[in-house]
Amino acid sequence: MYTAPVDEIAFTLKHVAGLGPALDQGKLGDLSDDLVDAILTEAGRFATDEVAPLGEIGDKQGARLIDGKVQVPDGWADLYRHWSEGGWNSLTASEEFGGQGLPHMLNVAALEMWNSGSMAFALGPTLTMGAVDALAAHGSDALKQKFLHKMVSGEWMATMNLTEPHAGSDLGVMKSRAERREDGTYRIFGQKIYITWGEHEVTDNIIHLVLARLPDAPAGTRGISLFLVPKYLVGDDGTIGARNDLHCHSLEHKLGIHGSPTCTMIYGDGKFGSEPGAIGYLIGEENKGLACMFTMMNNARLAVGMQGVAICEAATQKAIQYAKDRTQGKAPGWTGQGMSPIIEHPDVARTLVTMKALTQGSRAICYTCAHATDMAHHADGPDAAHWAERAALLTPIAKSFATDAGVEVASLGIQVHGGMGFIEETGAARYLRDARIAPIYEGTNGIQAIDLVTRKLPLSEGRHVKGFIAELMDITASVKVSNRPGFGETADRLAASLADLEEATGWMLAQLAAGNTAAALAGATPYQRLFGLVLTGCYLAKGALVDEPGVENRIALCHFTAENLIAETSALKDRVINGEASLTAARAILV
Repeated sequence: MYTAPVDEIAFTLKHVAGLGPALDQGKLGDLSDDLVDAILTEAGRFATDEVAPLGEIGDKQGARLIDGKVQVPDGWADLYRHWSEGGWNSLTASEEFGGQGLPHMLNVAALEMWNSGSMAFALGPTLTMGAVDALAAHGSDALKQKFLHKMVSGEWMATMNLTEPHAGSDLGVMKSRAERREDGTYRIFGQKIYITWGEHEVTDNIIHLVLARLPDAPAGTRGISLFLVPKYLVGDDGTIGARNDLHCHSLEHKLGIHGSPTCTMIYGDGKFGSEPGAIGYLIGEENKGLACMFTMMNNARLAVGMQGVAICEAATQKAIQYAKDRTQGKAPGWTGQGMSPIIEHPDVARTLVTMKALTQGSRAICYTCAHATDMAHHADGPDAAHWAERAALLTPIAKSFATDAGVEVASLGIQVHGGMGFIEETGAARYLRDARIAPIYEGTNGIQAIDLVTRKLPLSEGRHVKGFIAELMDITASVKVSNRPGFGETADRLAASLADLEEATGWMLAQLAAGNTAAALAGATPYQRLFGLVLTGCYLAKGALVDEPGVENRIALCHFTAENLIAETSALKDRVINGEASLTAARAILV
């Protein structure tokens, strides 16, 4: 059974990601070290004792559509009520609307624990938090006053409606439409698919954020508007009224996250209401809805990265425990009675340590991204711009590297279990099934790579990424002068990988400057992984330099990572720089 790794989470937040210095410098208001520990401890208890036990039930029962109503797995409605009553939905929201105004870092740490307990359950609250951010940033005062309080409290949940059957990543071709009404509202018509937690009876109302196009809108993404469309209409006094003209047509039958209702939603077909058309309210300005939605999507990308971290942690815990209990053969040097636990076999140990390294590295990358977001909100002037660019640079890496790691680690966990891993009753297979959606969610990892290379590397004409690499080189230098024998060749291996990253980055910037976009995009995905591996090695080293309890274990993990995992950066650099010609030639075989 999963146990939240509260001590490891707290260490990474404070000593690797930057929470500790921010607290010491008073950059986070009245937040204290003791309060951080108390929040993390209680979140860990709730995830361990209340969320995790219902994860397997959710996987087996799944969400069900019965007589037009979506039923979630047994116990989940009460679980959500306890969760929202605990204040977890409101951690980072504005105090003006009942939130606690805490740093984003604490919320992503909590999200890791909820998702490790049950990714399918945590998906609903994650989307509600994103909708709160979008409405708070772009909604009118009237909309905020009517809807935000109950969204922040968790009394009402929320969704994000983008995808249509013919419009996935290319939102410019969506067909959902909106019509103006004289009273200032709009009528929404259309179909949306893959809507996570799109329908259920867990909360009294569901607030849908829906992208649609007005009749006179410009073509493409420049003509998309964002609307708030409640399941039930809400009176001026906040009371719930009539059912709006929207409904769940069907539930998707999915590889994983079975407990999460993934809905096909129909808007405006006349099933409910006195006239066809779901009543919606404009968020932001007409034809500028995509920019509003990206407030939600950017936060969601980091949240999806946390799903990858969460799966890594849960799968690693399960695999280590199994390897300690399962006996098979006799490992080299085994002197005990009978067969040895398989954890004693070198190849199994290598697999488990690899899982742990990818978990720790992904966690550090995601937490550091959250730290940059917090600093951007709390800083002024040039410092705020610096941290905003750091958050922008790290977001696609956090989303992609962590979710790829989630799939890889969950698969390795099945391998450790052997044939039993392929059998559902052990629970190892659920992690792989759940993990597989995360590299697709919120822009596939290929799209993240495009974003990283074409939009984030050129920030400040490339100066920001170059400065970031210089910061990472300082970590390597600190390892070298530490003279701790446990590091082995860590400093030299990190320096070599950083040189690979520096050369690949320079090449990418040169291609973009020369207009060779195709060449840059051909190497974007290997470049993104190269960056993530370098960050993993450097952040593990940063943690290993902290002389706190457990330092020898952190040094050992860092040493293993440097000498076993990050040498891949050399091959990745070669793929980045030299891969386009062979790709262009090979595309002919796809015809």
